[in-house]
Formats: sequence, structure tokens, C-alpha cells
Amino acid sequence: MATSTTATDSTTATATTTTATEPAAADTASTSAATSAATARPASTRTRKRRIGDRREGRRLRTLPSYNALTPFIMKKKNDANNFLSDSIEISEIEKYLRNKRINGYPGIGILHLFIAAYIRVVSQYPGVNRFVSGQRIFARHEIEYLMTIKKEMKVDAEETTVKMSFTPWDTIDDVYRKFNAEVEKVRNAGEDTGTDDAANMLMKFPRLILKFIICFLGILDYFGRVPKSLIEASPFHGSMIITDLGSIGSPALYHHLYNFGNIPVFIAIGTKQKRLELNADGSVAERKYVEYKCVMDERIVDGFYFSQVVKYFKTLLKKPQVLEEPPETVVEDID
Repeated sequence: MATSTTATDSTTATATTTTATEPAAADTASTSAATSAATARPASTRTRKRRIGDRREGRRLRTLPSYNALTPFIMKKKNDANNFLSDSIEISEIEKYLRNKRINGYPGIGILHLFIAAYIRVVSQYPGVNRFVSGQRIFARHEIEYLMTIKKEMKVDAEETTVKMSFTPWDTIDDVYRKFNAEVEKVRNAGEDTGTDDAANMLMKFPRLILKFIICFLGILDYFGRVPKSLIEASPFHGSMIITDLGSIGSPALYHHLYNFGNIPVFIAIGTKQKRLELNADGSVAERKYVEYKCVMDERIVDGFYFSQVVKYFKTLLKKPQVLEEPPETVVEDID
């Protein structure tokens, strides 16, 4: 059982404290998911006093079992700890849902919006996936930060830039649609560099040996949680997850590596739509449409059983996207 907060909508600040049962899988999950407590207000986390060892973007988890806390010392880099998942989902009902949303005032809403909204909802119930490893310690991130790379124009030689946007566990698919589109349009219409571009432009003014030293020094600062806040906010390597829709440019899904620099623990790539012939129970043949997605995860943040329950819940949400139109009844907070 976990104490949790019930919100009336995705933006209200009024909430009543109740007691709710966590998802069934979380009740039985081993070490990583044990004793999760829920938030005390509808925000990314309830207010906590920062303690020694916490970072700007997250708080250190101090009640992890020794085995889990030891893994970052054994698997020192993300590329030592990558787990790979390839899966697909039948999208006939998803496409009907998205078409209906477009007709009813959400032009351009697509499968990327749905994947982001579903992942945010997963974090609201399984907060362990919003952890990160820095300085060989495991932290719970304060916010849900989504990153994506976009082209300022749809041309082969057009410049790319990175957009970072923050969400709360209470956000619905409608919230995701508004925030996502607003950020993308702001970048494409502004005609100016983002904070990420400004930081990259500044660094590239230095000779390469000095630049190599600066990057090494930033890595040391990052290890001890001393990177300036402005750089963390601009960094495309610090965040909760990257979800990219490669299918929108006609590309199949691929396994994208995690960056050793920074602390992004999850990278999901959505591929193109595919038609498959399948046998029905009566022996007849039916054509169905699927979309494949591939995921690379940092296994140090939670154990394999926890990840398996996350994947099941994620697929359940994708199959029933209407659930994402309302905020969650409860939001579970990570362990201390």
C-alpha cells in the first residue's frame, strides 16, 4: 500500500490525500520498487529539503539495497549496462483514436505524442524508470524531462537543434500535445539558437586540445554534481528519456546507444508502420497493421522484473489511449 494523492484535473493545486494500492506488479517487485511512497501534491515531486549528496536535477536514493547501490561501481558506464528491447504493437485502434483526436481539435497529433504521454503515465506509477546514475550513485529525478532532436527545416542540409521540455506525472495526452507543439513551434519559428546551440557554439570557439580538457573537466564536475545549472538545462545529455519517431521520416526502428556523458537512462525509437497477415482463431487470414519500436535502457536504475512490468503497463496504455485523457488518480513517489 502507498499513500497517494488524488487530483481533480491535470492543473489544479487542490488535492485530497488517500490511500491507494500501487500497480500489482509494483507490490511484488523486488528491491528496486519496495516501499515507494506517493506524492503529497500534484507536481513532479513533493517538496523535500535538499540534503548533502543530492543533485540539482534529482535526490540521491539512500534506502537502496546494497546490491543495487553497488551496480554502478561494477558497470561504470552506460554502455556496460545497456539492455535492448524490440517490440511491436497493433495500431488499428490507435489510428482510429488519433484520427478522432485530429477531427476534434488536435491537428497533427500523432503516435509520438501518444508514446510520450504513455511514458509519462508509466513514470507516475513506476517512478523507478525516472531514476538516473551519476557519479556512481543512483538518483530519483525531480522532473520528467523529454528530449528530442529536430530539424529547423525539413531539408537534408538543414541545421539540427535539441529541444528539452519538462512534464509532470499528472500530465495528460492533451497536455503533452500542447506543451510539445508549443516548444517545437517556438524553435522553428524563432529563427534563433536554443540554449543547446549557444553552448555548443561557445565551446567550438576553443582549440581542440583546450576543448578536450574542458569536456574532461565538465565530466569531473558532473561526477560530483557541480555542473552549473544553466549548462544542465541546456544539455541534450541530461534528462529522463529520448523518444524519436523514425517512422515519420520513413526509417525503421533502431537501437540507439545511450550517451556515457550525462544521465539519460532510456532511448526509444519508433519505426515505420508494417502490415502483417495473421491467422484468426477460425483459420481465416486477416491483415493487421503494426508499428515496431526499440528501446535501450540503463539496467542499473531498476532490476529486470521492474522493467518487465513497466513494459507491460506501457503497452496496456498504448492499447487504451483514452485512459491518457484524464490525469492519474494517484501518483507514486520513489523510495527515499
